Amino acid sequence: MSTQPKVRHAISPTRAENYPEWYQQVIKAADLAENSPVRGCMVIKPWGYGIWENIQKVLDHKFKETGHQNAYFPLLIPLRFLQQEATHVDGFAKECAVVTHHRLEADEDGNLQPAGKLDEPFVIRPTSETIIGESFSRWVQSYRDLPLLINQWANVMRWEMRTRMFLRTSEFLWQEGHTAHATEEEAREETVRMLHVYADFARDYMAMPVIKGRKTPDERFPGAVETYAIEGLMQDRKALQAGTSHFLGQNFSKASNIQFLDPQGVQQFAWTTSWGSSTRLIGGLIMAHSDDDGLVLPPLMAPRHIAILPIYKPEEKEAVLAYCHKLKAALQGKFLRELPIYVEIDDRDIRGGEKAWQHIKKGTPIRVEVGPRDMQSDSVFVGQRHLQGKVSMSRQGFVDTCETMLMDMQAALLAKAEAFLQANIHDIHDLESFKAFFAEEAPGGFARCHWHPAAIGHPVLAELKVTPRCLPLDQAGIEGVCVLSGEKTTEQVLFARSY
Repeated sequence: MSTQPKVRHAISPTRAENYPEWYQQVIKAADLAENSPVRGCMVIKPWGYGIWENIQKVLDHKFKETGHQNAYFPLLIPLRFLQQEATHVDGFAKECAVVTHHRLEADEDGNLQPAGKLDEPFVIRPTSETIIGESFSRWVQSYRDLPLLINQWANVMRWEMRTRMFLRTSEFLWQEGHTAHATEEEAREETVRMLHVYADFARDYMAMPVIKGRKTPDERFPGAVETYAIEGLMQDRKALQAGTSHFLGQNFSKASNIQFLDPQGVQQFAWTTSWGSSTRLIGGLIMAHSDDDGLVLPPLMAPRHIAILPIYKPEEKEAVLAYCHKLKAALQGKFLRELPIYVEIDDRDIRGGEKAWQHIKKGTPIRVEVGPRDMQSDSVFVGQRHLQGKVSMSRQGFVDTCETMLMDMQAALLAKAEAFLQANIHDIHDLESFKAFFAEEAPGGFARCHWHPAAIGHPVLAELKVTPRCLPLDQAGIEGVCVLSGEKTTEQVLFARSY
C-alpha cells in the first residue's frame, strides 16, 4: 500500500491543524510583532509597522479627499467627561485603565510606590468622543463653523482580559474620525460616506471583500443612535469587524454642550458622528490571505515589493552585485497606483535557500534571484509569493512587466477572497438548520437569516457563541420569519462566530 509523502510547510501547525496557533506562528515567522512586558500589549516590529504605515498613508489620503483634517487630543480624559453620557460610560467602564496618582516615591525598602493622589482620576482614552466633544463645544458657535470634520491618528487603551496580537490587544493603534453637523441629514450622510471609504479601502487595497451593514441595537457603539460596520470573513470562516462608523445623533452634543446659532438665530445642538479603524486590519490581512508557508500580502499593502537575492561565489561577488544594483536602478520610479514600488537588495550572509524562505514567510510579493549564469544571459529568476515555482525572464522583460505582475497578484488575491466569501454565505430559514450550521464540528461562515428585534438576547446565540454581525445594506426587503423569534419581518441579518 503506497502512501503520499506528507507535504512540509514553513508554518507548523497548519491552518487545518490548529488555526489560532497557525495565526500566531505566521506573525512570528514574518517578524511582524512580539508580546511586550506589559500584559496584553505588543511591540510592532518594522515589517508589521510598515504595513500599518501603508494603511495610514492610503486612508489618510482618502480622509483628506473627503474634507477631513488631522488633529490631536490628549491621551488622558477626566473621569467626569465619561460620566456625562451614561450609555457611553456603561459600555466602556469595564475596559478603562485609570490614572490616580501623579508621582512615585520610594518606601523604606527603596521600592517605588504611587504617591501624590490626583484630585480627579484620569482615564487613558478608550475612545475620544467625550474629550473631543469638549473641544468642539468651544470651536462651534455658529452654523458657519459647521461641518467640523476632524480625524485623529492615536493609540487607545482598553483593558482586555483575553488578547491576541493585532486582533485584540489592550493597547492598539487606530484612527478615529469625529465630525459635527448642522442637520441630522448631513450627519447621517457622513456616517454612510465613511463606511463606504472603509469598504472601498478593504477591497481595493487589502484585497479583502467585506459586507457593509448596520448593526443590530444590541451591537451598537455605546451612546450611538446607529452603528454601521464592514465585516470580512477569515479563512476559518469567522467574521472580522474591520471598521465602524457611528451616527451619534445629538447624544454627545447634549452631553458636551456642542451648540450653535442657526441662520434664524436659534440655538441648536449639533449632530455628530464618529468612525474608526485600527491595527486590527493587519490581523485581517494575515487571516484573509496567508497560507501554510507564511504571510501573503497584497502588493498594495506590502512594505517592500521586490527582493533581489544575489547568488555568487566570493570571486563573483563584485560583478553580481553590480548587476543587481543596475536592476534596482531600472526599477526605481515605478508605481502601483499612487504608491512607489520598493526594492531591496538582500546581500546578507545567509544561505540562498534560507534567505528565500525568509522572504516567503514575510510575504514579499516578488523574489528575484540573480547569479552568474543569469548575468550571462541578461536574465533573472523570478518567484511570485502567491504562485508555485519560479520562472526565468529577461532582465528588461522583468523591468517592463513588474508593475503588471504585482497588480495581477493584487487582483488574484481579491478574486480568491471574493469567491471564498460568496461560497460561505448560506441562507438559513429555521432554528434547527441554524443550530446545525453553527454546530461545533460544522465549518461555519455567514448565516443569512430573517431577523426581528424580538430575537435580541435569544439564549441559543450565547450557547453557540454566535453574534449578529450586521444587517446588510444591499438587501431586498423580502418578507420572511425570524429564525429565532418566529416573528414576521422583512429584515435579514448575517450571523457568524467572530473575532
